[in-house]
Amino acid sequence: MDPYPKPLRTLIKELRRLPGIGEKSATRLALYILADKRGLKDGLISALEDVRKVSLCPQCFNLTDQATCAICADTGRDDATICVVEEPSDILALESAHEYKGRYHVLHGLVSPINGIGPDDIKLKELVERLQAPIKEVLIALSPSVEGDVTAQYISKLVCEAGLNVSLSRLASGIPMGGEIKYMDQVTIASAIRYRRTIRENV
Repeated sequence: MDPYPKPLRTLIKELRRLPGIGEKSATRLALYILADKRGLKDGLISALEDVRKVSLCPQCFNLTDQATCAICADTGRDDATICVVEEPSDILALESAHEYKGRYHVLHGLVSPINGIGPDDIKLKELVERLQAPIKEVLIALSPSVEGDVTAQYISKLVCEAGLNVSLSRLASGIPMGGEIKYMDQVTIASAIRYRRTIRENV
C-alpha cells in the first residue's frame, strides 16, 4: 500500500523525469516542497506557468520570451560575426567571458549518425540562410567531441558548396577534448575565443 497521497506521488513521478533525479531525490524534493511554509509551492507554480511563454528566437534560435532574444535585439552587437553553438546554455557560458561581441546561432543539437541525428534535424539550413547576408566570420563554438567535429566539418562543407565569402574559425585550445562549453570557466572560454583558429579563409 502506497503511504503517500496520489497528488504527492504524482509530483514525485514528475520530479523523477528531471536529469540526475532518482526516486529518493525526487521524494526528498517533493516532501520539502510540501512542507515549505515560505511560499515555495506558489513560487514554483508561478514560475512554471511563466516558463510556458519562453520560445525560440526566430533569428538565432536562442530562448526568449519576447519577439526576439535580448542579444538579437541589442543594436551594439557586431552583425558581421556569427557564433555557432549547440545549445542555448552555451551562449550563457560564452557571454560570461565578456570577449565575444557578435551574434549567435543555436543549432539545438549536433550531427550524430550513430544517434540518428542528421543535418536536417538541427538548425543548419537556417544557418546557411542567415549567411546570405553580409557576414565576414562564422565562429564555430562547438564542444571538442566527435559530434562537434563532424558538425563543424559539415558547416564548412555547406559554406563551400554555397560559395559564400565567409571565414570559418573554431575555438582555440584551452577547452579539453570531450569537455562541454557550458562547464568551462570564464578564463578558459575567453582564451579560446581570443585565440581561435581559422579553418577557412574568405574565398
